[in-house]
Amino acid sequence: MLITLGLFGLFGSDAKSQIATGATVPDFSLQDQNGQTFKLSSALAKGPVVVYFYPKDDTPGCTKEACSFRDSFSEFQDAGVQVVGISSDDVASHKKFAEKYKLPFTLLSDTKGDVRKLFGVPKTMMIPGRVTYVLDSKGKVVHQFNSMNQATQHVEEAMEAIKKLKA
Repeated sequence: MLITLGLFGLFGSDAKSQIATGATVPDFSLQDQNGQTFKLSSALAKGPVVVYFYPKDDTPGCTKEACSFRDSFSEFQDAGVQVVGISSDDVASHKKFAEKYKLPFTLLSDTKGDVRKLFGVPKTMMIPGRVTYVLDSKGKVVHQFNSMNQATQHVEEAMEAIKKLKA
């Protein structure tokens, strides 16, 4: 048991440090794929926000997830919800990824991992985690979903949470 906990510390962060459902997310600012500054509080002033963390641009699972958000984007727009993807890739990588797959939503560059740490997004075997948060317009987490393997389910989970939020 002690060895397992020690190894977990090497490969991932403690789930206790992850922002929980019901918590309010602190404000943050990052650069988007166009080099513009995105500020969470400004986005929340317009309505709910889906923030999804993913490991890396243009990799199989991350591409499936991004394209799934793209394919459902009009549903999020109709609900008045912004979609924001965050990874440690730089602005240029995000720009190329967004253009290649015609992604209509914001991708944020968290090269230092500060926002990932702020949310407490766990790692899996040293790979940055894949976690989606649904935030109400006050920045409170109303739903979160953590799965490295079910990339497209992040969209389904987020949409279900939005439907409940809007009901």
